[in-house]
Amino acid sequence: MCRSEKVLCSDYRERKMGIKVRSHKLKAWPLLRPRVQWWLWRVVIAVSLWTFTAQFARVPDLWGPRVLKGLPSCLIASPYTARVVEENIPPERIYNNNGYLMVSSNGGLNQMRAGICDMVAIARSLNVTLVVPELDKASFWQDSSDFQDIFDVDHFINSLRDEVRIVKELPPRLKRQFELGMVPSIQPVSWSNISYYHNKILPLIKEHGVVQFLKTDSRLANNGLSPPIQKLRCKVNFSSLKFTPQIEELGKRVVKILRKKGPFLVLHLRYEKDMLAFSGCTEGCTKKEADELRKLRYAYPWWKEKKIDSDKKRRHGLCPLTPEETALVLRALDIDRNMQIYIAAGDIFGGQRRLASLISSFPNVVNKETLLTPDDTRYFQYHSSQMAALDYFVSLESDIFVPTYDGNMARVVEGHRRYLGFKSTILPDQKNIVSLVDQYNNGSLNWDEFATKIKAVHKNRMGMASSRIVIPGRPKEEDYFYSNPHECLPHPQVEVLQTL
Repeated sequence: MCRSEKVLCSDYRERKMGIKVRSHKLKAWPLLRPRVQWWLWRVVIAVSLWTFTAQFARVPDLWGPRVLKGLPSCLIASPYTARVVEENIPPERIYNNNGYLMVSSNGGLNQMRAGICDMVAIARSLNVTLVVPELDKASFWQDSSDFQDIFDVDHFINSLRDEVRIVKELPPRLKRQFELGMVPSIQPVSWSNISYYHNKILPLIKEHGVVQFLKTDSRLANNGLSPPIQKLRCKVNFSSLKFTPQIEELGKRVVKILRKKGPFLVLHLRYEKDMLAFSGCTEGCTKKEADELRKLRYAYPWWKEKKIDSDKKRRHGLCPLTPEETALVLRALDIDRNMQIYIAAGDIFGGQRRLASLISSFPNVVNKETLLTPDDTRYFQYHSSQMAALDYFVSLESDIFVPTYDGNMARVVEGHRRYLGFKSTILPDQKNIVSLVDQYNNGSLNWDEFATKIKAVHKNRMGMASSRIVIPGRPKEEDYFYSNPHECLPHPQVEVLQTL
């Protein structure tokens, strides 16, 4: 029997006899204390070493890699974690919060993108807290993607800390209020100046604590805003709205594949079914195809225009260029036949039949589906906005960008490429093009005459510095802010040109 057991037995006997055992306890504990102390020291040392190692593993790009080379991967931060640690987060702007702004974006990816930039500028001006925007899930594309599926949400929040507070959800009390339908939901007036939001929206926010915007497209004027607001719109667009690491990584892979074979041109060939149904443009379509497009247009009540004269609309330059027209224009502009043509678009309506002339003129026609494996795109396949984000990334990196329709992606990419140093962007003059194409097709112009006129029409439509045209009272007809944000461009500024 060990000594400690004898002491305990003795204690028991003495308790039975009513004898105090304090002296025996004091003799027993010194025997146990060194073992306890040694065990505690081992725990403290182990925890300290583990904490140090975990913290040290977060900065592997300093002098750590040689030391941490043998550590299991679970202890070393992934590239996506490391980038958050290394990110230079600006100091938080301190202001008296007037309430919360919720926004439900509408439209396709680039329409939502521009709208989100406007919402940040509005929230900053009103001194309110912005809730991370909700993306459109009810439009034609039926995309279920959330904000964080397309954009790096933490970068979005952190990069704007010095401008406006952004949160991922409402506080519990206001969230319950919203769920009970007690929050005002409104559609702001399109093309409004900032005074509208101060006079009409801010009082509602102060009264209810939170307001929801049901639409975000074109809710802020192109012009007449202060330079800080315009520059903030640019900051959000060009810096804060960064795609997720997964989308960027896939985009870099596409660009790398293309670069291995030389320069490449991105063709935003907006000849997809939804575009043709919406616009009513049926040039080159069979009667069956035209009927299909018409039925689709009538099936969507929010597409207001139903009866459309396709020929008239085309003559006015309001239709997307067809693949056949596009091939003629690229040839006339002396684009190298061997140039890689990356089609940034969804499925082309009419398939290979409509692409035949383009492929005949430019054999190196590719898209994301032909460059990547099904495994690469399986997570994005049924998410049109994520696929559009991939095309946007590749469009920015291209040597030449050519849109065939003046839509949201065309205009936002145009402005982004200006910001990146006025990268070559050919902006087709649709009205003049269709007139010249028709003259060439009916024999009124020979090839040399056609090509000379196409070059002359596009001499000043190459994405260089130019004036932004302002038409007071007609914002839809003036130059779009995001296509030519001259307040933010790195080159000498060009004055805004006003017309009556």
